[in-house]
Amino acid sequence: MTARALWTVAKHQAELRSERLRAPKAGEALVRTLWSGLSRGTERLVFNGMVPESEYDRMRAPMMGGHFPFPVKYGYAAVGIVDDGPDEFMGRPVFCLHPHQDRFLAPVTMLAPLPEGLSPRRAVFAANMETALNGVWDSGAGPGDRIVIVGAGIVGLLVTAIASHLPGAEVTLVDVDDSRAGIAARFGVAFASPAAAPKDADVVIHASTTPEGLATALGSAGMEATVLELSWYGQRIVPAPLGDAFHSQRLRLVSSQVGQIAPSRRPRWDYGRRRDAALRLLADDRLDALITEEVAFPDLPAALPRLFAPGAAGLQTVIRYS
Repeated sequence: MTARALWTVAKHQAELRSERLRAPKAGEALVRTLWSGLSRGTERLVFNGMVPESEYDRMRAPMMGGHFPFPVKYGYAAVGIVDDGPDEFMGRPVFCLHPHQDRFLAPVTMLAPLPEGLSPRRAVFAANMETALNGVWDSGAGPGDRIVIVGAGIVGLLVTAIASHLPGAEVTLVDVDDSRAGIAARFGVAFASPAAAPKDADVVIHASTTPEGLATALGSAGMEATVLELSWYGQRIVPAPLGDAFHSQRLRLVSSQVGQIAPSRRPRWDYGRRRDAALRLLADDRLDALITEEVAFPDLPAALPRLFAPGAAGLQTVIRYS
């Protein structure tokens, strides 16, 4: 069997490479990919050669090929059908943390069968929904809180979707792009420009990946509030305005990263339970509005410079496999 996979071979350069696949061994499955999701955060850093050397090990995806900086086979949001493997998986749609590849072998322990009724196309959000869920846990946001989310990219919008279900919560989505107001309305939350962002939030979650967004997030926090940083900056040095009212307001600036389960859940949760919870949270038809473009797999290398360009339009790009 032959498979084709996306490899980033140099800065701003990717190509499809063929590789041979053996038959699955015991405990493995052969998956025929239907869809995969493109991350404009992490994968953009990989494509731009901006993964810090200090993070080479921590940034490895579970089924990644090659080594940083290049060449690497990277990605972590594949959804497909099991064509060969254990009987209980045969013919089932599954999610797997796997790079962009039209068919692949994976341990069955890495396959997450999709809940009944979840479309394979929407299931590409599973990894980002784990990040969003972990971030909400790390933030301590709860019912009745005044919650501000700065940055209406995919992770910020998935955080918004979760927060919108918290009973009695007052949720405001903040972004520089006024077109995101329609999505905020779809989720039943308020929308504000950075200049009009609330100033007395109980919890602020920052996901814009910009210094200006971080400044807005800190300015939105109320007395002794938590500001959760979900952005990943790679090698960039990011200025943080820690003067002004940062100390007098006794603000807490907290990091969150999906590689570890939030401490509040760690004694009881493992990665499988968190992944399954993320898949259940995707049973939300509102999330289909976040998919704004489909790209056929053979066209992906040529499309990446446009998709990863600064200020590129749209939200989630999904890769369609034949």
